[in-house]
Amino acid sequence: MGPGGWDPVNGTQWMGLGGRDPVSGIRSLRLDEPGHSRGQSPEMPAAPQAPARIYVRLPNWVGDVVMCTPALRALRRSAPQAEIIAEGKAFQRDMVMALDSVDGFIADPGRRPADLLRHGRLLAEERFDWAVLLGESERAAMPAFLARIPVRAGYGRGLLRRAMLTHRLRRPKGPGGEPLVFSMIERYSRVTRALGVPDDGSGMDLQVPEPARAAVETRLDAEGLGADARLITVVVGAAFGSSKMWPPGHFAASCDALFERHGWRAVLAPGPGEEALAEEVVALAKHPVLSIANPVLDLCELAALLERSQLVISNDTGPRSMAVALGLPVVVAVGPIADGHTRHHLKRQRVLMADVHCRPCNHPVCPTDHRCMTRITPEQLVSAADELLEAEGPGQVRP
Repeated sequence: MGPGGWDPVNGTQWMGLGGRDPVSGIRSLRLDEPGHSRGQSPEMPAAPQAPARIYVRLPNWVGDVVMCTPALRALRRSAPQAEIIAEGKAFQRDMVMALDSVDGFIADPGRRPADLLRHGRLLAEERFDWAVLLGESERAAMPAFLARIPVRAGYGRGLLRRAMLTHRLRRPKGPGGEPLVFSMIERYSRVTRALGVPDDGSGMDLQVPEPARAAVETRLDAEGLGADARLITVVVGAAFGSSKMWPPGHFAASCDALFERHGWRAVLAPGPGEEALAEEVVALAKHPVLSIANPVLDLCELAALLERSQLVISNDTGPRSMAVALGLPVVVAVGPIADGHTRHHLKRQRVLMADVHCRPCNHPVCPTDHRCMTRITPEQLVSAADELLEAEGPGQVRP
């Protein structure tokens, strides 16, 4: 048993406020209440058996949605008869609905209080039994609380969010009280585990719908890149902010070197608002580089492009997790964010980080000279790619 009542094996810690939950009536314990000794995890209230309907509030980031798929799969396996409805950003709909573990999708209602109240009434009409709240904000928990869903599980960040949950987990800390950095796959699986749902492995799920595959092939064919073309998908942007972005000149130099070594064509897949960044890479490269940006690919089409690739080179952003879920070789440049959040499935990845004292800083925009990214060189990336592909062995990389 870890310090402060955290169990490092199952990651649970009951963070009760005392008394009974105003909605469900489930009683919670204070950490200093009789019957709970510090250094031991208080007992979680039991979740009802065999829920008929489960509401899952997804995380906002694309990569996090991919990393929570083991938790979704565990829910499906544990309650095969249940209807599982996921809520997330509207642009995530098609990617999420392609999963076998999800039966329906609800679009995020927005941030306005009136929208949240209206959404709470909508959820109440749906009569869900469980709310699995993988989004960790107060706003993400509010509609499920207002809907009086009997079981509401998630991480308890802040007094208000804790009050809205029946099954609360604390983010684990190390012996000195410092936040413990660990895989997001494990982080989300702890929520379902707190409901008595057994893990179903750590493999991430991502399906490529056939219409998306056909759409990407059509666009590649139009650029002279038929089925026999050998491609590298290059992810130049990052929704988190510019601090996560490797310099365009570094990407261009890497694309050139990999073309000269292997004859592979680089294809850029910018997201909305990243088109100019991709065009800068195209302009700086000596050899032909294609940017698919008019229009940009949706998430299912991006998955189809990744699937066609011999290699993916990427910033530490959502498409990197998508590529890992598809089992592709990935070389990733990691800057301001602690790499422990994505330290999983490393056999087919090479993770590049600069040894600088200021990382991780978690700043969306670098306040200094961006050294955590600029000091990762194109030569290092190309060497890592060659080493990774050599380790793959003949026949392991898509021909």
